[in-house]
Amino acid sequence: MSADNNNPGFGLGVDQKLTDAVRAAVGAVTDPELRQPIGDLDMLREIAVTGGIADVGIALTIVGCPAASRIESDVRRAAASVPGVLDVHVDVGVMTPAERAALTERLRAGRPRGIPFTAESLTRVIAVTSGKGGVGKSTVTANLAVALAARGLRVGLIDADVHGFSIPGLLGLVDAEGRTVRPTRIDDLILPPVAYGVKTVSIGMFLREGDEGAAVAWRGPMLHRTVQQFLTDVHFGDLDILLLDMPPGTGDIAISVGQLLPHAEVVVVTTPQAAASDVAIRSALVARQTGQRVIGVIENMAAYTLPDGTVLDLFGSGGGAQVAAALSASQAADASGDVPLLASIPLSPALRTAGDAGTPLTATLNETGDVTDAAADDPARRALIDLAARLAGVPRGLAGRPLTVTPH
Repeated sequence: MSADNNNPGFGLGVDQKLTDAVRAAVGAVTDPELRQPIGDLDMLREIAVTGGIADVGIALTIVGCPAASRIESDVRRAAASVPGVLDVHVDVGVMTPAERAALTERLRAGRPRGIPFTAESLTRVIAVTSGKGGVGKSTVTANLAVALAARGLRVGLIDADVHGFSIPGLLGLVDAEGRTVRPTRIDDLILPPVAYGVKTVSIGMFLREGDEGAAVAWRGPMLHRTVQQFLTDVHFGDLDILLLDMPPGTGDIAISVGQLLPHAEVVVVTTPQAAASDVAIRSALVARQTGQRVIGVIENMAAYTLPDGTVLDLFGSGGGAQVAAALSASQAADASGDVPLLASIPLSPALRTAGDAGTPLTATLNETGDVTDAAADDPARRALIDLAARLAGVPRGLAGRPLTVTPH
């Protein structure tokens, strides 16, 4: 990039000290999708400061990058913040195929293509299951993911409920026209959209435009391939916790996840109703048959206390404790340990309203990090945040993980 006659710096030499300062400032700008500084991603091109005018070249990963405007704006702001810079010109280009290939290799950290969430991985994998639909499993999973992210954990979320996906809507991953936000692809690497600090992927993000409301009528092999691709091709980066929002029941996806992630931990969601709790026990037993460990039960839609103090238990009581007791008894035989009732989440109009609006109740509701008084005091919100704290503190099981032993 060269100066022209309209540039106040025309005819002046490059200020190397100022150029180096601009390069450092611009290199620290974070790519909103890859969550890494663009300097570390080799996205910087020619940078020169002449007569106070900064010419900055950057290369985006792909043509039509959805984060292009934000990256350009952040780069311009970073360059302008350097003392001595009077104006900024930004030239935006695109990486070459060879540069993209090098980037994907770097992002994979040299690991061969495959499922990174192995038994040796430091990422905890937690599958959230239920015996039947309609128990609020997806709402619980979305709010739990957001609450874990708010604790500073790196969280990923896979919407494995292919036939009944709802996670994008619950997390507000829709545009102004109501279309589901789509991931960005860099060659064969898929970058998951991020909402409330949670990296998320769902089959709803891959349907053709206009088909967002269509039914996904797939059978076993397609379902298995979809889950496998989510685990293999989606670049979550380093995660502390990966949550899977499982479909209800014990069908193809539950079996596939058991085969692909036999070391995953399982949390069972049920309502207090006996009919729901009986079925929930079966889903947990199937997970155990694949080697997964059930670490707890969540009771959703528990008794709701009205403003006058009246307790409304629309779905009965005791179902969560019943499931926990039954699973504890079944795990006693193989010394897997007790299965605790992790949380009892009361019925909550605020939880339902927040989900419909795509603003999880466990999220902060304004830029200062505060929540409204009504949301802060909501019993369901408190129960979900306490659940996140409890799950974050549960030690990961060592079953299936190699232990390094140094002989003396």
